[in-house]
Amino acid sequence: MANLIDGKRISQEIKEELKIKVAQLKEQGIEGCLAVIQVGADPASSVYVRNKKRACAYIGIESRSYELSDETTEQELLSLIGKLNEDPAVNGILVQLPVPPQINENKIIQAIDPAKDVDGFHPQNVGALVSGLPGYVSCTPAGVIQLLKRSGISIEGKNCVMVGRSNIVGKPMSLLMLRENATVTIAHSKTKDLRDVCKQADILIAAVGKPKMIDASYLKEGAVVIDVGIHRSAENKLCGDVDFDSVFAHVEAITPVPGGVGPMTIAMLMHNCVEAMTR
Repeated sequence: MANLIDGKRISQEIKEELKIKVAQLKEQGIEGCLAVIQVGADPASSVYVRNKKRACAYIGIESRSYELSDETTEQELLSLIGKLNEDPAVNGILVQLPVPPQINENKIIQAIDPAKDVDGFHPQNVGALVSGLPGYVSCTPAGVIQLLKRSGISIEGKNCVMVGRSNIVGKPMSLLMLRENATVTIAHSKTKDLRDVCKQADILIAAVGKPKMIDASYLKEGAVVIDVGIHRSAENKLCGDVDFDSVFAHVEAITPVPGGVGPMTIAMLMHNCVEAMTR
């Protein structure tokens, strides 16, 4: 029977550690402040922003919230980012994605000072990850590494198949697994014989964006499965990219949805915010 990898428990563990670190930094006169910008009122984004604010309050850092209308122009958003870049009291800036269509997402990501880019999306931080230099690492992939390590799952020498190649998950995740000495294959929608490729995986990470796509036929017995996807099923229940019920009996360990990768993303955002306080 599979071990459930408990993201809720592990994320709580990380937040407790960060809470102690923040208290120690405050004793040295170092304060933390995260500025969160949301453009428009996308319901999912509003939930994420609320959770981020709660996490800041929990570990003891200030959060500033900027809720802008759907009609906000690109120039108005760039101007606000410019002010926050210059504000010495702010050490982390986050623009909640997606942004409305009149705003160029890449331009916004590049406008954030890389030293305050706690999401780890700026090309300078991505380049640092590729080169093995210090920088902020994208929160979801960093969270997956912590899930594996804190669950006692060794990565070194393992075959890892990353299904998905997005800039936010697939690419940085592959680089982090390489950094941990895994042998990494990146698979995607155009991969030939995707099932056969996935069956080589000791550790399979699914970030495909298709509900319950990965079933037992994609896995070898005893694989470790990390499910990054989150969707609503036809019955309006949360589910991932992995067909949990079909694979559970065949794997060594698996993350549930919800309660797996999701809580880790916010825990690692808090980790990056605390890192920003010490820089």
